[in-house]
Amino acid sequence: MKKTTKLLLLSSLASLSFMSVANAETINLRIMETTDLHVHMVDYDYYSDRQNDQVGLAKVSSLLTAARAEVTNSMFFDNGDLLQGNPLGDYVAKKVGLKPGEIHPVYKAMNLLNYDAGNIGNHEFNYGLEFLKNSTDGANFPYTNSNVYVDDGDGDKSNDKNLYAPYLILDREFADTEGNMQQVKVGVIGFTPPQIMQWDKVNLEGKVWAADIVDTANKYIPIMKAEGADIIIAIPHSGISSSDRVGGEANASAYLSKIQGIDAILFGHSHAFFPSETFKDFPGADVEKGTLNGVPSTMPGFWGSHLGVIDLELEKDGDGWKRVDGQSEIRGIYRRDGRTIVPLVTADNNIVKAVETEHLATIAYMNEKLGKLSAPINSYFALMYDDPSIQIVNNAQLAYVKQQLQGTEYGDLPVLSAAAPFKSGGRIGASYYTALTAGDIAYKNIADLYIYPNTLHIVKLNGAEVKEWLEMSARQFLQIDPEKSGDQELINPDFRSYNFDVIDGINYEIDITVPVRYNSKGEMVSDSHRIKNVMFERKPLDNAMMFAVATNNYRASGGGSFPGLDGSKTIVESPDQNRIVLGNYIFEQGTIDPSADGNWKFAPIGTDVNLVFISSPDGEDFGKAQGIEVVGEAPDGFTQYRLVIK
Repeated sequence: MKKTTKLLLLSSLASLSFMSVANAETINLRIMETTDLHVHMVDYDYYSDRQNDQVGLAKVSSLLTAARAEVTNSMFFDNGDLLQGNPLGDYVAKKVGLKPGEIHPVYKAMNLLNYDAGNIGNHEFNYGLEFLKNSTDGANFPYTNSNVYVDDGDGDKSNDKNLYAPYLILDREFADTEGNMQQVKVGVIGFTPPQIMQWDKVNLEGKVWAADIVDTANKYIPIMKAEGADIIIAIPHSGISSSDRVGGEANASAYLSKIQGIDAILFGHSHAFFPSETFKDFPGADVEKGTLNGVPSTMPGFWGSHLGVIDLELEKDGDGWKRVDGQSEIRGIYRRDGRTIVPLVTADNNIVKAVETEHLATIAYMNEKLGKLSAPINSYFALMYDDPSIQIVNNAQLAYVKQQLQGTEYGDLPVLSAAAPFKSGGRIGASYYTALTAGDIAYKNIADLYIYPNTLHIVKLNGAEVKEWLEMSARQFLQIDPEKSGDQELINPDFRSYNFDVIDGINYEIDITVPVRYNSKGEMVSDSHRIKNVMFERKPLDNAMMFAVATNNYRASGGGSFPGLDGSKTIVESPDQNRIVLGNYIFEQGTIDPSADGNWKFAPIGTDVNLVFISSPDGEDFGKAQGIEVVGEAPDGFTQYRLVIK
């Protein structure tokens, strides 16, 4: 063959190859997500009784409208933790109830937005299975959840049926890039943390059971492919972890990204933001493109703060379609300019109108007067010293338990009480603190002090077990070097303040110069003891002495992986919510003095040590009164403070 002829042939083949790619049938598909709405349908804070530009499906709706208008093809999903989380949810579940056939206000709103499907989050189980069914029956879109099964009671899990459809195959028609309509089978599969069996044991035990997320995915993904799913969208109500998988994890989304057949991941649960710089060093994450191990993925915050957006490119693959590329982003309803919140969208009035009746009723419900406070309460420094926002809860629980145990076989047990600071900034932000003024206190303030619909449980423990409980709580603090002269960060940012239990009825000190005793899984990782000088009735605590300890169903059943707390130590499962106990206590007392009794403090170090931490700028005056120094402005609207201990 002549050289000229050969070059012409190669040129022709290259041209044909290019034309083949150019003419390949492709579809651009946008997938969008809401997650962890926690009943925030409108842009309102029921605790402070004012409008809030940082929350609300009504505002996400405006983002959704704009995002849909940018593309030809789109789908929209919700990832759960929908029915619980603010006073509107409590009003519906606890004040008025929801009968079969009635429409929960979240669905009055969501049914306007053309969701394609939804997944069940862990907090959906907080009000029981009947309430959950009555609620989701009102959705005009289907639900999927693959790893929660109905326990039929025969002892054989293999024949138990799923509580919800384990997966969906949605037949959709999309326009390709040439404008031709194409049929695509979209598989959708949802997951919830198997820890629901601990967190909501009182509602679920003997009724349902939960399987491992990854094992469940490996079970159903091949079935979905066999049934013709062209692409598969996974919707795990689950965060991501960089730890090696051992099974049963609550945060399993990164593991799912390694399973062949999953084309997009819409995740949540952790109230975090993906893609974002927070995860730039996370193994397998590309935060520029928005992928986990190459799979386009998104987690759009919480309370309606963001919309998750994934853009997929699909290509014809025989008789079906396959993902060939994809990227993700999150879009916010606001941005922060220093300490100023700048709204980026306006609320969709259709959403606001849809829930107006329940919204106004919730405001009225929250403003019902219960009693008076003789002094202000705030949680700005609840991690620094014994704090009134925790003390008032413990006082109420102590009074309740002493009354409940009278005349029972446990009536002679000394009573302790455990409570934690729920609103302490952290991942939620600089405005997430309890701040009550002296004077009238209403139900909205009770829900502010105790934000979860937990029920009060009583556990029976000995003195040694109480100390181990406190050792786990002491993970709240980083280890401090007593020889270091400069500032040292005090707060462990990966430890949630709702796990910082303060136990009243005893006095103790926390030594932050030694390592933590337990890791996040409740496994002992050192022989050190941070909890020192534990006293009961002015005497050293007897390790063998038995106590009745007031707590909540979450902690008593193993929530937080506290050593010795797995449900087996529970002696009373009260039907009363902890916050109802608190509300009744305030109502009965009339006027409350919320002063803390100072039953815990940091152990002396021997030298001056400078500890720095962040809290709300609104706490500056309160901090100064406690000897806490203002350092200056910190990122995301916080203020940095300095505490000097010796």
